[in-house]
Amino acid sequence: MSVTPNQVLDAAQAVIPLLPSTTELTASSWEPGDPMPGADSPAVVTTLSAEESLQVCLVASSIIAEALEGAEGMTQTQALLPALEAATSALGTGVMENTTEGTVDDLLDSEDWIKATLEADGTVQGWLAVRPAPVQETATEDKAQETPEGPVTQATATPEQRAESMKLLYDVEMTLTAEIGRTKLAVHDVLDLSPGSVIELDRSAGSAADVMVNGRLIARGEIVVVDEEYGIRITEIVSLADQQNQSQS
Repeated sequence: MSVTPNQVLDAAQAVIPLLPSTTELTASSWEPGDPMPGADSPAVVTTLSAEESLQVCLVASSIIAEALEGAEGMTQTQALLPALEAATSALGTGVMENTTEGTVDDLLDSEDWIKATLEADGTVQGWLAVRPAPVQETATEDKAQETPEGPVTQATATPEQRAESMKLLYDVEMTLTAEIGRTKLAVHDVLDLSPGSVIELDRSAGSAADVMVNGRLIARGEIVVVDEEYGIRITEIVSLADQQNQSQS
């Protein structure tokens, strides 16, 4: 299964809603000269087994640091497993297996990885890397991989088991915003703004507002007033396919 930088970027964008980050993240393709994680940075790698298998590595130590605090018995693999599942789903059809923990020095030790960065406020917070899986990593038998912390739950687990693992992240706060529209203005128009100026948006009155989590569209709804404060009544949940189409447009 060959992979392109655009596919890796799409996978990185699919990862963002499932990372326990308290700040808005964006994804961008890694270019030579861009920052790389430290050699001893913790990372999680999995194999997407198919006719041509892929290895997928996620490094997000700074993002999950707060999530791991006070979460007794929660491993880095457990915290990142939902995000890894989203990445592999975006990359193609296959079985996710052989999920292990390690350090970047051990896992990203070759130049055949295609990488994307995860950034917040202009600072790189994580990386997603993908490459064709080495021959010895392409076995397709369904098994759980042992780590020093114990067995790792695989993506072949039942939906109920995956939902149970997600509960470990339930108390992590994420930034949710509502957007009623956008527009583009020339610099001189922005400088001419003053109290009383009216900005026309690209959405008609009464249209649904976009609900974003960490900058990614997850739902749409109508604006309501709750106890003299604005709120959103959800009218539509955006599917993963629609999210990916939105990120490409």
